[in-house]
Amino acid sequence: MRLFDDLNIDYLSKRKMTYVISSTLIIISLLSFAFRGIELGIDFKGGTEIALKFQNPVNISEIRTELNSIGLGNIEVKTFGGESGILVRTELQVVPPLVFQRVISAIDNSIEESRPGVQRSIVDSTSNSVTYQFDNPEETDILTEQLFINGFQTAKIDDKTMNVRVGIADWVEEVLRDKLPDNPFVVQKEDHVGPKIGSELKRDSVISVVLALFVIMIYLGFRFKFVFALGAVVALFHDVLITLGLFSLLYGIIPGLNLEISISVVAAFLTLVGYSINDTVVVFDRVRENLKIHKTAKLEDNINRAINKTMRRTIVTSLTTLFVVTILLIFGGDVLRGFAFTLFFGILIGTYSSIFVANPFVYEYSLKTKKKIQF
Repeated sequence: MRLFDDLNIDYLSKRKMTYVISSTLIIISLLSFAFRGIELGIDFKGGTEIALKFQNPVNISEIRTELNSIGLGNIEVKTFGGESGILVRTELQVVPPLVFQRVISAIDNSIEESRPGVQRSIVDSTSNSVTYQFDNPEETDILTEQLFINGFQTAKIDDKTMNVRVGIADWVEEVLRDKLPDNPFVVQKEDHVGPKIGSELKRDSVISVVLALFVIMIYLGFRFKFVFALGAVVALFHDVLITLGLFSLLYGIIPGLNLEISISVVAAFLTLVGYSINDTVVVFDRVRENLKIHKTAKLEDNINRAINKTMRRTIVTSLTTLFVVTILLIFGGDVLRGFAFTLFFGILIGTYSSIFVANPFVYEYSLKTKKKIQF
């Protein structure tokens, strides 16, 4: 890394070329937003998430093929907690009427297998549950326990009635038990996200990112000067916008990168904001130091000198972080892919913007206003 100790590169002389590069990337991102949009995950648009734990390792491609064929709509199947666990996510929240009847038939068959000929009647039925009534409390107790063992979500209401929930998990369970009879499994969890909750999460995510940028601008305004704060926030908007554009552009084009915006991706963007601003502040700090020491030097020379002096630190920090993120991107599995993808490209774009967006912004401000920046 001693190669970077005596750099003397004039970065600001290349600013017009980088303006073209950044403007092109931003325009492409905006056009992609307009014509392709951004694919939101279940966290934001609502749906169901089901975790299954199998007794033996499973072929994720085989399960994905089976579930894609039963009408679950837009689904996502990932490994979860090892080779024997899978996570199924679908935009559906209730089972369709035709499937509901099939699940009821499966419940009836399970009751017959457990207690042949038992007298029962359905006293209530909703879009996601059915309530059975039996002749005596003993039958209710036995069947509530036995159906639960068989994988159904049962609850005893009173001595003679039992409620059985009919959810997406029951539909998935029915299909997979038929297709994989030699590999028993259990449903570890079934979570639902309603449209109202998804809308609130979407709003809160946008607020969290904007608020982070606003607070950063206030902090940098006090620590440096307002123009430095504004330059840093412009660079952060640049990073977030282009990284989001990659999500939009690559969805449906590159296998394995059909990435949706989820809560973990929002967390990655907030991490990216913190990482990028840290890199920018390191350079700004050296610029301020140079302005105090070299008071008669040109602002352009002080900025270039600051970037050159911090380049070794920038490269070492970025590369070591990229090594870890690359491993996560390749080996982290589907669950971590969105998070790792955001950080991987965000670090590259953030490092670029610290050098070619934030500092040139400060320099352009000085040229336009003809004001000398002093500390």
